[in-house]
Amino acid sequence: MKVVESYPPLPGEDERWERVLGENGKKKTEAELAKQDEDRRKTAEAVARRLSSPNQADQAKAAESLERRRREALQRINDIFVVYEIKIAGRENIDGHDTIQLTLDPRPNARPATREGKWMQAFKCRAWVSEADYELVKLEVNAIRDLNIGFGMLARMNTGTQMSFVRRMINGEAWLPARADYTLRARVLMLKRYDEGGTIEFSNYRKFTVDTSTTIDTGAQ
Repeated sequence: MKVVESYPPLPGEDERWERVLGENGKKKTEAELAKQDEDRRKTAEAVARRLSSPNQADQAKAAESLERRRREALQRINDIFVVYEIKIAGRENIDGHDTIQLTLDPRPNARPATREGKWMQAFKCRAWVSEADYELVKLEVNAIRDLNIGFGMLARMNTGTQMSFVRRMINGEAWLPARADYTLRARVLMLKRYDEGGTIEFSNYRKFTVDTSTTIDTGAQ
């Protein structure tokens, strides 16, 4: 078990920053927390320096990267409709929200354009979408055949892998992740076999604005 605080990424980062508070029932010491904070402070300062004096080459590179990510995201979204036959299966109330339940079954002869689209062909899904604002409330994913990654040399995800993802409306303002469950059956590098499950729970949401600041104590060593 790992307990973390999750923060939005800094400009130019792809992943959120996770401040680890404890692992397997053992809390991090004040010194360990301070070390994490100090490392993050140095990273943030480096980003701030870079952004304070951007040159044309950096700006062009950032704009190109943003456009590439936007284009790739649109291609992945388009592949959902290429790969899946989507049908309305019914309606269901989840946590007080009226939702439409959809089934997504892979088409046998689909030709997706992206790597992720090819992966989609190994999974069938059920999705619950809010009738009020069309937001995803719940998603269930089941592997219906083995999926080779890197021609099977890197990994193979086996039939029986299951994942579910639930979101909740927070303060009547935004849909945010609430819980993720997974049962993973896979083999990595043709050697190590994984047959395990787990749960990720989200709570204690904090609302940030442009005026919000977080103070990191750098005094502890």
